[in-house]
Amino acid sequence: MIGSLKMILQLHPKGRCHILIDIDSQKDFLLPIGNACVTNHQQVIANIRKVMTWARHQKVPVISTAEVYPNNNGCSEVSYCLDGTEGQKKLPCTLLRNRISFPADDKNALPADILLVYKQVILHKRCIDPFDEPRIERLLSEVEADEFILIGAGTEDAVRATAIGLLHRGKKVRIIVDALGSHDAKEAKLALQKMQAKGAKLIKVKDVAGKNFRRMLNRNR
Repeated sequence: MIGSLKMILQLHPKGRCHILIDIDSQKDFLLPIGNACVTNHQQVIANIRKVMTWARHQKVPVISTAEVYPNNNGCSEVSYCLDGTEGQKKLPCTLLRNRISFPADDKNALPADILLVYKQVILHKRCIDPFDEPRIERLLSEVEADEFILIGAGTEDAVRATAIGLLHRGKKVRIIVDALGSHDAKEAKLALQKMQAKGAKLIKVKDVAGKNFRRMLNRNR
């Protein structure tokens, strides 16, 4: 059995620790040519890019998820995020150089120092709810942080499932509402209300980044 992930953040410098959870920021969901594109993709991509830039500069660990379904030679039950297709890939702006990926399988093995060695951990899943995948369930349940910050798609399904799962495990959750993609605005609003009622804090990109972040972006243009 590989060592518990509860040791990870004990090795970090003292101070407030955030972990960014990047949920299913894939081409099929966030590009207009995608097979299941969200309705607010233009605004969302710009804000996801800002949050990822903040994470890079602030050295915030990133845990990313990505849906992947079997292709079955065009006979898959779903039409999006099919294994081996361009649409299944994550947006380039969400990828850090120092990263590691894990396939979707029934294993839960992970290195105990994974978030010390890598800046980004990408975990594939064969479902909407990440907690249905053993490896993701273990990582999100065992890793410790002052709070988990959520971005990605879609608000009414995968984001909701991720937030509720974290909250049920006693985690503090902040959701960046203007960095979330949704297919149905009404359902997304109801999902956000449910997450907030369960204890999640709803914020915007400016609340995470702040004035210093905006000045940094302007210098880098």
